[in-house]
Amino acid sequence: MHPDRTSTRFPAPVDTALRAAGWQPGRRNIKQAEYWADTLRDHLSPAGHRHALFPAAVEAWAEFGALHIAPTDPGHRIAAATVHIDPLHGLHMARTLNDLGRALDTEISPLGQEITTTGDTGEPQALLAIDTTGRVYSLDHSGDWYLGPDLDHALVALLCGTPPLRLTTA
Repeated sequence: MHPDRTSTRFPAPVDTALRAAGWQPGRRNIKQAEYWADTLRDHLSPAGHRHALFPAAVEAWAEFGALHIAPTDPGHRIAAATVHIDPLHGLHMARTLNDLGRALDTEISPLGQEITTTGDTGEPQALLAIDTTGRVYSLDHSGDWYLGPDLDHALVALLCGTPPLRLTTA
């Protein structure tokens, strides 16, 4: 008998994309997550801003860190995005993330980046970030976006082409 390779945690297309990227249930690379935490902790922006570090970010990095996750279909309502989980994409964004955290009354840490694929190339589209409760956001040139209450929901939204919710000041 062959064990069932699909998890019930994610829809089939997302599970397939995650497994193709090297994820499996129980994956945990805490050594890499701690390296990223140390690098972010040691970084000081020219204006004196530091990154927020907290368990939700470290746990997300440990489970999904270093994965390049490509969608398996073009997207339902908007184009699906490739995701690279690596918080160092946000190394130089401490002030921006601190500002967003203040606006949302939480702390925000970098998570990775969203990549839009065109032809055979990919262009960084947005910075992905996570807050202390695990909610995930996307920050791009057009604004700040809410992707979901946790990384699982955010990955489904990004890989399936579900439109995010725009964060507003009103």
